[in-house]
This record gives sequence, C-alpha cells and structure tokens, in this order.
Amino acid sequence: MDYKQAGVNIEEGYRAVSRYRRLAEATKNSATLNSIGSFAGMFSLKEIIAASAGMKEPVLVSGTDGVGTKLELAFRMKKYDTVGIDCVAMCVNDVLCHGAKPLFFLDYIACGKLDADVAASLVSGVVEACCETNSVLLGGETAEMPGFYEEGKYDIAGFCVGIVDREKIIDGSKVMAGDALLGIASSGPHSSGFSLIRKALPNFATEDFDGRNVGLTLLEPTRLYVKSVLGLLNQIEIHGAAHITGGGFYENIPRMFGAQTFDALITNGSWHIPRIFFRIASGVAGSSADGKALLETDPALNKLMFNTFNMGIGFVIAVDKADVAQAIAYIGKQGQPVWEIGRVEPAAGASSNVRFV
Repeated sequence: MDYKQAGVNIEEGYRAVSRYRRLAEATKNSATLNSIGSFAGMFSLKEIIAASAGMKEPVLVSGTDGVGTKLELAFRMKKYDTVGIDCVAMCVNDVLCHGAKPLFFLDYIACGKLDADVAASLVSGVVEACCETNSVLLGGETAEMPGFYEEGKYDIAGFCVGIVDREKIIDGSKVMAGDALLGIASSGPHSSGFSLIRKALPNFATEDFDGRNVGLTLLEPTRLYVKSVLGLLNQIEIHGAAHITGGGFYENIPRMFGAQTFDALITNGSWHIPRIFFRIASGVAGSSADGKALLETDPALNKLMFNTFNMGIGFVIAVDKADVAQAIAYIGKQGQPVWEIGRVEPAAGASSNVRFV
C-alpha cells in the first residue's frame, strides 16, 4: 500500500501548490522576500515602515477567521471562488476596526480528497481580495485528510497581519455621546448566520429569487471596506469602528466602544435592507408571508434577525457629528452606499446596549 492508496494524492498536491504559486505572484510587493513553496513566508517591515512616513510607533494588528457553513452552499452550487474572498474579508475587515492597514495574509485549506482545480478556485478568490486590499498572499497550507473530511468537502480559514501607528489606533477611547453612527452597506449576509440560513432556505440550490438562483445570491462575497475606511482616516478622525459579523447589531456595535459604556440608538428605516433578508426572515418564521411585514409585526423575529445578521450594514463607524457630510460623501465616491443610521448616547444601564428608535 502507498500514500495514494491511503487516500492522499501527493501529485495532486504538487499541482495545487503550482497553481497557488502562480496566483499569489499577483499579490507580491517589494516587502515580499520569498514565494509560496518555502517552509514559511517572509515579509520585510523596513519597506513598509519607510513607506508609512511619520509612523512613530508601528503596531502589528492580527486577525483570524474562517468562512463557516457558507461553504456548504459553495459545495452544492459548485462555485468556490467567492468564499475565498469571504475568508480574506472576514480577517481584514476585523483588523480595520482598529485602523490597521493589512500587510499580508495566509490561508489554510483542508479537505478529504484534494482536487487541485477546486483548491485553485478557492485561492483565486483569496488572491482577488488580497489584490483589492493591497495585501500579500504570503503562504498557506493545504491538508488532505481522507476519512476525516467527507470527499468533496473543504474548509478554509486564514489570518492577516496589519500595521497601525500606536497613536492612531482606533480602540473606542475617543467615542463620545453625540457621535453619529454611519453604516456602510453590506453585499448580503456576508459569512455569518449560514447555519440558520440553510435551515430556513433548504432549497437554496434550486429556488428562484428575483430571477436569480437564491444560492448564488447568498454566495455574494463579504464586502471589503479597507480602501474606503483607510482613505477616510486620512481625512477625518474615526472614533470607533465595528465589523458586523456573527451576533449582528446587538453584539458587534457595542464592541466599538472599547472600555467605555454607551448606548447605540439605531434609527429604524434609515438604510436600505436588501430583500434577501426578508426572504430569510420568512423562512426562519416558516411562513409564506412577506418577510418585511413579518419583521415589522413580530418583535421576537426582528430581534433574532438583527442579532444574527448584518441586515444590510456590514461596517459601522462612529464619527463626530460635524464630519458626517464629509464622511458620507467620501465613502459614497468609493462606490459603497453609506447612511447615517443612528447616534451614540450615554448608557441607560450598566453596560453598553443597542436600541432601535
């Protein structure tokens, strides 16, 4: 018996790595010291610090995440590239909450039986997101584990490292009562809540939704906010930032306040909620009724949806009221819809909370 008979195809692994190497070349910059295929990726900070003139105390900021059960949709739809974008976005958007510019990214792909074409499709999405955020795909790992993962199933996770000047870290310490909350549009559910979505919409692979397969609508990748938010930071001060992922509004918005305690008052109807969330709501309720109407009449369902999904807002920032017009104009010019969705007020209780008004 050899390794291939045991379920691990070394030659397919070589083919996958060769594809990765070609794809990753598009993300390299002057700070990249080697190519994929080494035992570890090497990245020089000298060039990065030199390019960031005026950075007094460089701080590295790291984040790690995966795509979760959204992968099940990718397997069923046989479309793998968008979840590669998701994997990067879930990490870089997190470090962005602290004002950090992403530097490099590494991924981890695990499967039961390796298909180099599928793996390369996953990595092509990773590369697309790295290019959009000026991050280097510095390395990664592909693990073929027969008997552990079901054949045809993959998992993908990763982590990124970013950099920010210590005095410019966004940690919530500058948030104050009266700050405006701006919400930047999401592209859909992003990469959160898919265990519930798969139960609510079991026919996602075949159901029509507004003339398009609902599964493809759900596979829209997580939006990348790096360019628009970092660009805005060059113009105004951002007091707090939150990436709206698992836990929705209720769990993520209070995190932007750091050690301080405030309430976030969210104005109902102040932004456009994509119709896919209404379809999910009706599925969650097990009803054929319009999801929008259900959300307006069922407080428990409304709370569940806003505590699970981003509901059309993927990233929230707290800014001084005087900077609202400039911030909305700038982010809008980057092609990302943005709305003033609420405000910061003194906490009504002992802990930070989210209230809808």
